[in-house]
Amino acid sequence: MSRLSINQQTVKQLSLPELIRACTAVGVDAVGLWREPVAEYGLVRSAELFTSAGFSVTSLCRGGFFTAADPADRRRAIQDNRAAIDETAALGAPVLVLVAGGLPAGSRDLRGARAQVVDAIAELAPYAAERGVRLAIEPLHPMFTSDRCVVSTLAQSLDIAEQFPVAQVGVCVDTYHLWWDPDLDAGISRAGERIAAYQLADWTTPLPAGVLTGRGQIGDGCVDFPAFTEAVLATGYTGPIEVEIFNDELWKRDGAAVVAEIAARYPACVGTAS
Repeated sequence: MSRLSINQQTVKQLSLPELIRACTAVGVDAVGLWREPVAEYGLVRSAELFTSAGFSVTSLCRGGFFTAADPADRRRAIQDNRAAIDETAALGAPVLVLVAGGLPAGSRDLRGARAQVVDAIAELAPYAAERGVRLAIEPLHPMFTSDRCVVSTLAQSLDIAEQFPVAQVGVCVDTYHLWWDPDLDAGISRAGERIAAYQLADWTTPLPAGVLTGRGQIGDGCVDFPAFTEAVLATGYTGPIEVEIFNDELWKRDGAAVVAEIAARYPACVGTAS
């Protein structure tokens, strides 16, 4: 339980103070945050809230969305990501999670879009390092390639991350997005110390109409969490295990009850490896 972190988006119906209370009730003192609720509550106020509660902020979501046909739009994305890095540092979080962005409107050039991602990270990585923030490239399931993320596999993420110092750029390993990959074990082993974040969500079928919000509660689907976690921890990863679920049905429920359910299921899901 000491490694469990609750990502705020999992229970976005809770305010930040309510999130602290729900986590405290089940013995959890770590959270992953999203930029929008932090901005709404106030950056400085949010940092003070979690510090005074004795909580650690394990990650901030999200940066990225680097791909665009218009160079001016790409420059705006760089500036927004600089702001995201500053926010991550202000919260005391070690990691900013990056979602690359999909194909630019009207484009079919996947290679070109991925090159834009590399160029953006090359510009941002030194800036992040100066502020004590590590960038974590998150591959998303291939069904999101066109509109959200042109980086779909762990191998693709590593191909990008390995162009930069390991302390500056790593990868985010998310069970929902990667469980299907036939090369997953080799990818996790290759990732090694590049693993900057590890996130849990289950895959359930049939998929809902809105696949973006179709991540399953841990234990409800087909992901082999104990085996997955064992592979990640075998690399030497010592960081938090963050539960990040986008699910319309969970968002309709009492948030504190959802947090309690996650805490109850977590030990069986991760097995003895953690």
